[in-house]
Amino acid sequence: MRRDIFTPDHEAFRQLAREFIDKEVVPHYPDWERAGQMPREIFERMGELGLLGTAIPEEYGGGGMRDYRFNAVLQEEAYRALVTLSTVRTQIDVILPYFLEYADVEQRERWFPGLACGKLLTAIAMTEPGTGSDLAGVRTTAVRDGEEYILNGAKTFITGGLLADLVIVVARTSSDPDNRRAGLSLIVVESGRTGFTKGRVLDKLGCKVQDTVELAFDNVRVPVTNRLGAEGQAFAYLGHNLAQERITVAVGSVAQARSAITATIEYVRQRKVFGQPVAAYQNTKFELAALSTEVEAAQTMVDRAVLELVEGQLSGADAARVKLFCTEVQARVVDRCLQLFGGYGYMTEYPIARLYADARVARIYAGTSEVMKMIIAKSLGL
Repeated sequence: MRRDIFTPDHEAFRQLAREFIDKEVVPHYPDWERAGQMPREIFERMGELGLLGTAIPEEYGGGGMRDYRFNAVLQEEAYRALVTLSTVRTQIDVILPYFLEYADVEQRERWFPGLACGKLLTAIAMTEPGTGSDLAGVRTTAVRDGEEYILNGAKTFITGGLLADLVIVVARTSSDPDNRRAGLSLIVVESGRTGFTKGRVLDKLGCKVQDTVELAFDNVRVPVTNRLGAEGQAFAYLGHNLAQERITVAVGSVAQARSAITATIEYVRQRKVFGQPVAAYQNTKFELAALSTEVEAAQTMVDRAVLELVEGQLSGADAARVKLFCTEVQARVVDRCLQLFGGYGYMTEYPIARLYADARVARIYAGTSEVMKMIIAKSLGL
């Protein structure tokens, strides 16, 4: 179906992204999967090409175009090539908006040039052991001591934490027994500070090229000048960017589902069963026709949401609806496509196996499907 949300500038960016991914990502991707991370040099190369800093103001080396559609294009092109740039996606889609919204002039001068050129890598540390999606239950503390905070606590499931130079830590700077959401702040912690430990790299089911780690803070001293925004306002700040974070997941889900169908069509045309191609069977045709219809419906939904996000009109409830629908579509599509591969679909040498493993987390991170349903139900007055 025709898509009309992109301008010639976005399509030029798409061509740049496609050439970069095909030439500098695809040939090396299996090595990165085995290593469990992307090399730092790839971020710097992306920075040189202007793929990381489109939203960063020009005076700091960025493109000065705060338009989420560029981010969506980069995701789509990665999944078209059957690779994932999930650590990059987290940096530019999830983390960068906090710097853009809440960094003061001094912080912008200190951090923005490195973010734009790919020399400063970031992570955001929200989740803690035992808290999951309950951000109001954060137990990591940042106690004020003069012009410093003393940080203590632990975080888990931190995407990109291994290579990160800057980690935005959600910490409790004060407590209010009547309002658990109050008193949270965003503290930027540089790698290498005394007491800041990066723990084991977690062995995940999928998304193998994305390093995910545990972090620990033991009396880590951080200057107050590293706080993003006002003290005690982190819960509101986190909510401000959740719509984009959830649309980011939806964009990836639809792009991956589309790639699964493309890979499956190629496979069933070549694979023969009982003397004829798998594609010749009515079941194959009907399955792929139904899956294609679902993907097109999801694409229309996500495209509308992307435009509303760019225009500042996307509500939290609608972002939840889009994430819920698109991730559920992705799950059905990759499952049925894998079935059409038969036994080969279970072999990791085939891309459908990786797409299947990678898809499972989409219904968990950025808020589980159950949390999405709670948000939607609340918008209905239930």
